[in-house]
Amino acid sequence: MSSTEIAAALIELLGSETKVSTGSSILAHHAHDGGLIEGRTPDAVVFPESTDDVAAVMRYATEHRIPVTPYGAGTSRGGKTVPLFGGISLDLSRMDAIVAVHPDDFDVVVQPGVLRKALNARLAEHGLFFPVDPGADASLGGMASTNASGTTTVRYGGMRPNVLALEAVLADGSVVRTGTRARKSSAGYDMTNLLIGAEGTLGVITELTLRIHPIPEKTVVARVSFDDLANASKAVVALTASSSIISRIELLDAHTISIVNAHFGTELVEAPTLWIEYGGSKKAIEDDIEFGREIWEELGSIDIVVEGDPTAQHRIWEARHNFGPALWARHPGKTSTGTDICVPISELPSAIAYARTLIDETGLDVSLVAHAGDGNFHFVFMVNPASDEPALVKRIYKSMAEHALACGGTSSAEHGIGVEKQGFLLLEHGDLLPAMRAIKAALDPAGILNPGKIFADTTRA
Repeated sequence: MSSTEIAAALIELLGSETKVSTGSSILAHHAHDGGLIEGRTPDAVVFPESTDDVAAVMRYATEHRIPVTPYGAGTSRGGKTVPLFGGISLDLSRMDAIVAVHPDDFDVVVQPGVLRKALNARLAEHGLFFPVDPGADASLGGMASTNASGTTTVRYGGMRPNVLALEAVLADGSVVRTGTRARKSSAGYDMTNLLIGAEGTLGVITELTLRIHPIPEKTVVARVSFDDLANASKAVVALTASSSIISRIELLDAHTISIVNAHFGTELVEAPTLWIEYGGSKKAIEDDIEFGREIWEELGSIDIVVEGDPTAQHRIWEARHNFGPALWARHPGKTSTGTDICVPISELPSAIAYARTLIDETGLDVSLVAHAGDGNFHFVFMVNPASDEPALVKRIYKSMAEHALACGGTSSAEHGIGVEKQGFLLLEHGDLLPAMRAIKAALDPAGILNPGKIFADTTRA
């Protein structure tokens, strides 16, 4: 079918021209993400406004064997939202209702297009918040589809432990509900967690029931710089073993901080630095900070800043949150690509040291940004897509992944597989790929849901 025929059929099916677009700028916007993967421009972009709309689109797509690529806020990388075979880009941004807040039960029901910051603005009225923070203002549906985590994982976990139930539309248009608002269940297979992290290859998430948490009584942020990267990494291990009220432990290396200073005119100490957030009672925080100081000083800290004032805390976090714009400004015309290694926390110092050795041999300009409190670290490479640099980065990543797997880690902690990491999935779970493919075939026999993602040989039927 031609693009014109597909768009016309979708408009008739959904009963509205406003729900379907073939405008060149909108098609182009949905044809790529911020990474290196090149796809095909979709034939049409559909903006469903209800579960019924999604179900109708899926029935039509299955009948005509048209690929469907779910799309959230567009913040993910690695090709997960890039249409490899054209077809329909299913943009869920208009399904952005906060359906119900249950403060007494500490849960909230949302549609997939709700953005993380908007949800927390609403929850703050009840003294509550949703903790998963991937950095970007991502949509909740996209975060569930990629099993996102981020800065607060060390205390609250990623998306899987924070999703109680969900509603999804399968490839044939059937609507299923998994889980309940109860805090636990032993009723059958865990279909909720099967769909979380599936990157839209098994179904389209149309509603989520999420755990929410009380905003801590008090928050204190410490920024601690060290004389070398190894000692900063060792401090992470010691801190996670000593405190249960740490919400975040983030790590930037000296090179990354120098880039931030150059771009924003800040005067941060250009040394490996931890950002540590404590949340709890005043007394508990005071005790943990005191113990933390002992650890920091023993491991060679050269600068310590501790702030309890919210405005000052915001300023402290700015360098951590704004490294991206500084990095892109330093390398105009280049594209960023990064690793997503995670290891057991005790292995973090050696894993970072091993990766650093590989990287230093290349001479590439590389920054380290880590959710260090849960053993997850990203080396961010700025590369010229038209050069041999992407292939070099992939070889480095493969060596890092092999090292991480050897010490009990993973090649992809929070960014998913998409297209870029398919080879690493084979390294990590080669023995499970037949079972994974069988699940895919059972739920999407026509192979239309986000084809070409996760498995290298998944193509449109």
